[in-house]
Amino acid sequence: MKCVIIDDEPLAVELLEDFVKKVDSLELVNTFNNAIDAVSFINQNNIDLIFLDIQMPHFSGIDFLNTIEKKPLVIFTTAYSDYAVEGFNLGAVDYLVKPIPFHRFLKSVVRAQQISNPAAAVHPISETIATPEVEQDFMFVRAEYENVKMNFSDILFIEGLKDYVKIYTTDNKFTLTLISLIKLENLLSSKGFSRIHRSYIINIKHVKSIQKNKVLISDKRIPISESYKNAFFEKINL
Repeated sequence: MKCVIIDDEPLAVELLEDFVKKVDSLELVNTFNNAIDAVSFINQNNIDLIFLDIQMPHFSGIDFLNTIEKKPLVIFTTAYSDYAVEGFNLGAVDYLVKPIPFHRFLKSVVRAQQISNPAAAVHPISETIATPEVEQDFMFVRAEYENVKMNFSDILFIEGLKDYVKIYTTDNKFTLTLISLIKLENLLSSKGFSRIHRSYIINIKHVKSIQKNKVLISDKRIPISESYKNAFFEKINL
C-alpha cells in the first residue's frame, strides 16, 4: 500500500517513518508537515493510505479530508482523543492516540489492508519483524503545541492534577500535559514505575529513601497512601 504521513510534529513523523519501514506491505511515498501542501499531491497521485494528524495549525486534518477529491484510507494519529467520534464518522480506518506503540500501529495497518484487499492481508509484516522488538524506553507527551519526547529514565515522578499531570524530570523541570494518571500508570507499571498515591506515580530507580508513609525522590517527600502501600512494598520486596 502506498502511503503518506501528514503531521506538523517532526518527531511524530520520524516515529511513523520508522514504523512504516518495518512493514513490508507499506511503501512510504511522501511526508508533509502541513495539510495544505498535501492537498494537490493527494489529488494528483494514487495513494492508498494516509497517516493523518488532526490538530494542525491553520488547516486541520478534518479540513483536509473535506477538501481532497480522492479519498484514500485514513488512519488518524493525534495527541487528543476528543475527535475520535468525528474521525470515525468521516470513515477513518482507525484512530491512534499518541504516543503510539508499534503493536497498535500494526493493528491499524492490518485493518486497512483487510479493507483495501482482504486476500493480501494475511502476512502484513516482513520476517525481520518476527524477532522480538526492542523495548521502547521513551514516550511522547503533548505539551502546549508540540509532542515532547521523554525518556523513562529521566522521569523522577508524576503528579496528577485533575485532568492534567505534571511530569518531573532529572533536570529539575516539569512538563504539564493533558493525560490521565491511570493511563500513565498502565503505560509505566512495567517500566520500573509504581503508583503510590492517587495523585502520584514514582520512578523506583530514583527513590533515595523510604519511610513508613513517604518516599524521598530528589528533595521531594511523596506520600504513600494505604490503598497503594502493600502493592508498592511487594514490588520493591519490602
